[in-house]
Formats: sequence, C-alpha cells, structure tokens
Amino acid sequence: MRRSIILVWLFPVLLTQAGTTRGEDVSDLLRQARAEFARGGADAALALADRAAAADPKDPRPPFFRGTVYEALNKHPEAVAEFTKVVALDPKMAEAYDHRGSEQFKLGKVKESVTDFDRFLELKPEAEPGHWKRGISYYYAGRYDEGKKQFEGYEKVDANDVENAVWRYLCMARASGVEKARAALLKVGDDRRVPMRQVYDLFAGRARPEDVLAAAREGKPAAAALNERLFYAHLYLGLYHEAAGDRKQALAHMRAAAEDHKIGHYMWDVARVHLDRLRKEAPPR
Repeated sequence: MRRSIILVWLFPVLLTQAGTTRGEDVSDLLRQARAEFARGGADAALALADRAAAADPKDPRPPFFRGTVYEALNKHPEAVAEFTKVVALDPKMAEAYDHRGSEQFKLGKVKESVTDFDRFLELKPEAEPGHWKRGISYYYAGRYDEGKKQFEGYEKVDANDVENAVWRYLCMARASGVEKARAALLKVGDDRRVPMRQVYDLFAGRARPEDVLAAAREGKPAAAALNERLFYAHLYLGLYHEAAGDRKQALAHMRAAAEDHKIGHYMWDVARVHLDRLRKEAPPR
C-alpha cells in the first residue's frame, strides 16, 4: 500500500494544540526534541520529551511525541503505552488512536487494532476511504465482508493500486472461494511498481508464480530496489498460495518476505505478523 500517515513529520501541527498553563515551555522543549530526533538522537529527544511532560503532566503532546519515537524505533509495547497515556489525557486526539492501532497490529493484537482504527475514524470520518490498514486488520480479524468494503472504498482514493485489489480478493476468497474472488477482481489502472503488474495477473489467473519472481529480478536493479521488489513478490506469492490452500508454499514465501527481504514499511510488519500466525498453526504436510 502506498499511502501511510507518518505523523512524526507532521508534529509541528500538534504543537499548536492542547494549550496549557505552561504551553510555551512544553512547546519549546518539544521543538528541541523533534530537532534532536531528526539528527538521530533518539535518547536525547526522549529526555527532552520527559522534561516537557514534567513541565505539564496534563499535556498530551509529550507522550504523543514519545510514542512516535518508540514507533520509529520498533519498540511497539512502549509506543502503545505512550499512546494510551495520550488518549487518557485527551480522548479526542484522533491521531493517537490511529498510531496505537498500527502498533497494536504490529504486536499481533488484531482486534485491538480494529478498535483503535474504528475510534480514529469516528473522530475523523473523512479518512475512512483511504484507511487500508483497517482493511488489513479486518482480514486478519476474520471480518471479511467489512474488509472487502474497506478496500472497495480505497478504490476511490487510488484506482491504480494492485495491492488494494489483491486484499479485496483475499477477503472474498476467504468468504466465498477463490473462483468467485477471481471473477470479481477489481480492475486496476497503471500501477508501475515492479512486480505489481505480474502480481495482478497472477491473482487474475493469467500468470504463474515464477513470472512474478522473474519480473522482480528483471533489469538488474540496484540492491535496495531488488530487495524491495523481492519482498513484495514473496509477500503476495505467500498470500496467493495460502488462498489456494497450499500452506507449505505460503509459509516458504512468507518466510522469505519477512526474514530475507526486510523493508521499512508497514507491509513488512504485515508479512511478519502473518508468518507468526502461520508458524503457530499445525505444520504443513
């Protein structure tokens, strides 16, 4: 998926919110903290945020900032704890629910992620069509019809996203079977990411798994680009095989995506969470 909200970079907007009796001190400390974090000084940034929280314990901005730092550091339990502090201080800070939902998902707490995403969208209903993360959480929560509808809504945001069509397919395949899902596969425009066109053709029944991998390797891409291509190839091959009932191939490809081709994107967490689930199931025969 191509759209994601990274609010740590939008943090200056939040500096104008939640006015307090010592707002100037808190704002100054948080500006310094953000500058430190941008320079790579996570510990210094957290220390400044601690000082900001001490300056006004009722201000939700310091724990929100700490949450985004822990999020960036992949310290998911710590991030959840900070965003929980935020919503206790300000139950209407929508972004805190959205961030906590993402972090809950990364911890494998799918139902909790749905609850948080739902609350975020209650507060910001205009964000609902583009919230593909909730669609993925719906899928893993077994709420396939709701997932299908979420991905149909995303089509209004981006009609060129192969991943959106595939996740709708996956929801339908779980609920109604592969044949019906393939027959109703959403039409997609020009998704130029490699190997997304071949991924689409695979789910449409017009390509083979080896075509997807060949497309990912084509053209001698640089190492980073090749790694990303292979991540998405293996992720969607794993999902394809699982939908088709081949758990052995699903496990092999999901392991390759999550362990061999790590990328800095939410979809890598999806692969990791999926792999954990596969490993907890009975071993393939």
